[in-house]
Amino acid sequence: MIANIVRTGWMNLRRDRAALMLSFVVPIVFFSIFAGIFGARRSSTTRVSVAVVDQDRSERSKRLVTALRGEKALKVVDVTDPEAAVKKGDVPVALIIPKGFGATKVTFGEQGADRPTLRMLRDPSDPIAPQVVSGLVQKTLFVGMPDMMMSGGIAALERYGGPLTPQQRTNLSRVQGQTAAPSDDGDSLVKIETTDVVGSKDNPIIAFYAAGIGVMFLLFTASNAGGSMLDEVESGTLDRILSTRVSMSTLLAGKLVYLWTLNVIQLIVMFSWGALAFRLPLGRHLPGFAIMTAATALTCSAFGLLLASAARTRAQLGAISTLAVLTISALGGSMFPRFLMPERMQKASLVLFNSWALDGFTNVFWREAPLSTIVVPVLVLAAWAIAFFLGARQLTRRWETV
Repeated sequence: MIANIVRTGWMNLRRDRAALMLSFVVPIVFFSIFAGIFGARRSSTTRVSVAVVDQDRSERSKRLVTALRGEKALKVVDVTDPEAAVKKGDVPVALIIPKGFGATKVTFGEQGADRPTLRMLRDPSDPIAPQVVSGLVQKTLFVGMPDMMMSGGIAALERYGGPLTPQQRTNLSRVQGQTAAPSDDGDSLVKIETTDVVGSKDNPIIAFYAAGIGVMFLLFTASNAGGSMLDEVESGTLDRILSTRVSMSTLLAGKLVYLWTLNVIQLIVMFSWGALAFRLPLGRHLPGFAIMTAATALTCSAFGLLLASAARTRAQLGAISTLAVLTISALGGSMFPRFLMPERMQKASLVLFNSWALDGFTNVFWREAPLSTIVVPVLVLAAWAIAFFLGARQLTRRWETV
């Protein structure tokens, strides 16, 4: 008897494609996504992009830049405006070597506050890159610029132990260029002044992640609401509607408008709650928010219609939408920032429409960029919306009566 029950359960599971997909396909897909992201980061170190600007132009500053270019963990980028490069998202960190760096001596002990100072401009959405750059700068000075370390060590020795004799100075000058050992006090030999150049000053984390969560749930809402068309097919309502003067194209357009208004209201409610409860800077970004909301809601609505048109039943739509929405959200940056992904996966994710939606919202709320920066994301979203709607129209031909 138990064997018959087990066999019946497996037969029912085999017939239920939705349950079968949720049981086996979805876990495999997500395992592959997370393994591809985090597994790749373990097997090889992801290079951190950093813009380096040498304002000192001294022999020592040039040697520092050359040494940083030789670091395998860094990808040094040449820019003329480092602050603009960070604000645009071209690089997460910019390192500025100010004038006078080469003439400043490295000091130890109590006078360590007078040590050379570098400026770092960062995007705080990436907490890893500034730490990597800071550590490699200190390491480069220890290993690649030993004469600078030696001169500082000699100055500290004379300060605490008395002046050196001429012969001692001669002997020490001969070993200039050898690698100096790090100091035991653990203090950094070069001071790095860090400045955040992007992000809301009130609550930067909320400003960065609001769009990701909003777009992900927008996809769920659109795909679920688009399933009303399947209910009309099963109940016979669709045949009665099409027997009137309403064409399938008109019906799809009406449903698209309905889904668009639903998604727009959903985003307004979500961002308004973020502004009230978490100090999301919505008020000063209303024009950009309105444009990105309209474009994103339209694309997500058309995508929901496409999924509903491709499914045969409500249960099938649930399985397809769950797999599609979660996969797109994971790869597109809704679940975690794209900068955590390997470089190849970051470029590949640009194929997904939600990546462009997130980039547009990020430019508005996080980078506080001008409206011109969201022109390309809006055009890409509009193109995807048209493609999704045309695909849905093609799939719904099977429901039209001759």
